[in-house]
Amino acid sequence: MNSNELNDSSVAGALEQNIQDIDIPPRPIIIDRIRAAMNEEVPNFKFVGQLVNADVSLAAGLIKTANSPYFGYQSRARSVNEALLMLGLDVTCRAIATISLRQAFPNSAHYERFWDASARIAALSGWLARQVRRPKLRPDDAYTFGLFRDCGIVILLRRFPQYKDTLARANNATELAFTTVEQQDFPSDHATIGYLLAQNWWLSDEICQAIRYHHDQSAIELFESGVPLLSRYLVAISQLAEHLLQKISGESHTEEWTKLGPSCLRLLSLEETDLPELYEEASLVLIAVD
Repeated sequence: MNSNELNDSSVAGALEQNIQDIDIPPRPIIIDRIRAAMNEEVPNFKFVGQLVNADVSLAAGLIKTANSPYFGYQSRARSVNEALLMLGLDVTCRAIATISLRQAFPNSAHYERFWDASARIAALSGWLARQVRRPKLRPDDAYTFGLFRDCGIVILLRRFPQYKDTLARANNATELAFTTVEQQDFPSDHATIGYLLAQNWWLSDEICQAIRYHHDQSAIELFESGVPLLSRYLVAISQLAEHLLQKISGESHTEEWTKLGPSCLRLLSLEETDLPELYEEASLVLIAVD
């Protein structure tokens, strides 16, 4: 078996153990209900609309998602039903998961800076997916991945107060992989924990795999890594989005682009000379997001 592959029994065991030990938030019930509606012989849009409308924050979040610039729709959604018709049930289900993610953490305002950075990376990722146009790469997948990519960090911060020091060392590590630094102090890392949460929340396998390997250079660089091509594109897009954000804002500096940037550019068929134009265009995207 490829070293990057996890068999079903080991994943199930790890999922159950990590949920118990690290307090991974359970899957919101509304996701189960939406999936049930999706799986009916005739998908029940009306029922999904009723579910979303019953929660004001979910309703507002879904309409905002449908109107986000990275989707590029000509018309704007003015209601949940219009948003549902624009997005479809599959994208709606993932949109609800992304909105629910922040709600799943008590005292979420404590991590306000983290959530804001994730939202900007997600928006830039969705926008970049439309710019680079790689096979099967969709803006909604890139956006969803951008929001969930680092959710394991919040879980570890909540569970282990001392993780803050580890996070600082990992951000400044110039040679060791980010996750290797984490594993020096803890039995797991944020990529593995985020992967387990994404699986438990029924995100697609490609998004889950991207979360699992988003600090792994070989997963980005090598076809024989065993990681799906779409997952590799998602990782490359999000790393580029994070780099653009750091370059434009001057905040949240890490060494990840130094370590992973060349591999990401090769995978996306971009050159260093393409970056200045992307910096300028990304600045306008961020203004629209804010």
